[in-house]
Amino acid sequence: MPESQAPPDYRVYRTRPRLFGRRRGEESILDELRSKPPGGGRTRRPITFWRVVKWVALAVLGWIALSVVLFLISAQVNQDQVSADAQAQLASGGVGILKPQTTLVLGSDLRTKGTKEPGASTSGPSRSDSILLIRTGGGHSARLSIPRDTVVDIPGHGRNKINAAYAFGGAALALETVKQYLGIPINHLFEVNFGNFPDLIDAMGGINYTGGCVISLISGGNRNGGFTLRLHKGTTHIDGQQALALARTRHNLCNPAENDLTRARRQQQILSAMKHRVFSPVGFLRLPLISWNAPKALKTDMRGPALLSYAVGMAISGSPPPRVLTPSGAVTLPDGGAGLVVSDAEKQREVRRFLTR
Repeated sequence: MPESQAPPDYRVYRTRPRLFGRRRGEESILDELRSKPPGGGRTRRPITFWRVVKWVALAVLGWIALSVVLFLISAQVNQDQVSADAQAQLASGGVGILKPQTTLVLGSDLRTKGTKEPGASTSGPSRSDSILLIRTGGGHSARLSIPRDTVVDIPGHGRNKINAAYAFGGAALALETVKQYLGIPINHLFEVNFGNFPDLIDAMGGINYTGGCVISLISGGNRNGGFTLRLHKGTTHIDGQQALALARTRHNLCNPAENDLTRARRQQQILSAMKHRVFSPVGFLRLPLISWNAPKALKTDMRGPALLSYAVGMAISGSPPPRVLTPSGAVTLPDGGAGLVVSDAEKQREVRRFLTR
């Protein structure tokens, strides 16, 4: 080294010792610096099984929460309530899942405006094509259909087919007639909107129906402005229009022996298929769509949270086998028409089963 060049000046820095020194197994500051990635960024946590489970659980809860919000908004904005006279016919019974309650479901033959079906009524009085009682809550799960041609005493109108009560006095008189005929209180009412019913089925992505061959010409079939339904024997995936046509089918060209009792059982099968679809993986993926469309298909005495609570009770109840009042014979009405008669023994037996299942 040349004598004129001075040696470099080195300085030594020491860290201040910790008060109690470094604990055993604790990394030194140098070790900490070495463990940090370049640029001083944070280390990424490894993806583990439980982290994935957490993410999936949060996604599921978020999807359900979105569906609940859409259901409540739709129930508040789109849903029509039943008349005040009909609500006056209902017994108090709550909407929870712990207390048994009975619901009357009515589906009328009134068609939506713009229909091309010949002879279809879009206004004025209409008869109830479907009369179904549902028992849920408190561990109960039962259904009972009343054939539309069953002859009963309609308050203020004498003896007639039970479906005429809806035409004479709407849902209020239908409720009063069913209560008087069966001798049981009714807590809730659903009036099915056939115009929006296919949209609800389509929101589910369709349903699977299992049964015999069906060939049905609703209101004359396609050639006459109606609808033609063709289903093969076995399980068939059907859309909303097919489900509505199936629910309305009375005369099956594939099996002429079928009657209105067959249709009532088939309607209950459709209800069970809808419930099964909602609880399927496809139903879960489409849950927001289903939640938005469900309230639009009904008129009911319940709103918002009450309807949601009822839906939860329906969801956790079972899917009972179809039950229909079986007529013991036929009778001629004063106007010359024919109706069906159900014996008191049959009626009492089915009512007892309905209330205790």
